[in-house]
Amino acid sequence: MSIKVNNITKLYGAQKALNNVSFEVNSGEIVGFLGPNGAGKSTMMKILTCFIPPSNGTAFVCGHDIAEQSIEVRKCVGYLAEHNPLYLDMYVKEYLEFIAGLHPDKISRKDISARVKKMIEITGLQVEQKKKIGALSKGYRQRVGLAQALIHDPQVLILDEPTTGLDPNQLAEIRSLIKEVGREKTVMLSTHIMQEVEAICDRVIIINKGEIVADDKTENIQKTKGNKQIITVEFDKQTSADSLKNIPGITAAKNIKENTWQLTADSEKDVRPEIFQYAVQNNLSVLTLQKEEQRLEDVFKELTT
Repeated sequence: MSIKVNNITKLYGAQKALNNVSFEVNSGEIVGFLGPNGAGKSTMMKILTCFIPPSNGTAFVCGHDIAEQSIEVRKCVGYLAEHNPLYLDMYVKEYLEFIAGLHPDKISRKDISARVKKMIEITGLQVEQKKKIGALSKGYRQRVGLAQALIHDPQVLILDEPTTGLDPNQLAEIRSLIKEVGREKTVMLSTHIMQEVEAICDRVIIINKGEIVADDKTENIQKTKGNKQIITVEFDKQTSADSLKNIPGITAAKNIKENTWQLTADSEKDVRPEIFQYAVQNNLSVLTLQKEEQRLEDVFKELTT
């Protein structure tokens, strides 16, 4: 087990940023840590990386106690902070050599150049490596941040908003990199991009107001609040919302364009046979009928608002 959190609480004065939070992350998992702004995501990540202490509770990273063995924790963790603090006056390659030199237990002096070269290639910084960090775009600064987090080959990667400021092509590249890294490492990342979570995360933890409100595999998380079905149906003729809401199981009907309706059913039972029966009884032909799964974004909104 790579991360184990037991009843962590963090107080800022009278405000509880985290309230009795517990979870575990296994080796090789890529976990999306989601929540609205101010939910406690960054606070949890700072605690796990030993930047700040908890007010109560314990946590272990790679078997090391964050309170008693913080140096050992830092050796096995790569961290990209939300605002990606960098030395803007340093050149990219120079900066990565400096960071590599901070990990003598992991990278010997003679191996620094080779390790930096590998990180530059992995993160796509070849063209920019001789530039000052201050001259880079936000996307390339994120790449430098990822390179420094990976440079000592950590067992655990903790990434706070790692794809902020990236264009679509860069997004695809960094997502691919994170997924590749996740085959051998434990990755915990926060993001507001739900498609990103669906694309690369094995599991999702959703936190709201300092408390975990959902924790499940990504393919199951849409069912966290269970049972809601969205069905789009197009008929050949007009009908009414009141009439459609008489279909057993249908709780709402919205006309989205001519003769096309979005129907909501709060039930696990498939209501499509009832919709066909309704069409037959009302002399309607069904031109299209599509059942949509609840998106992660919908679940997130439902759990956090």
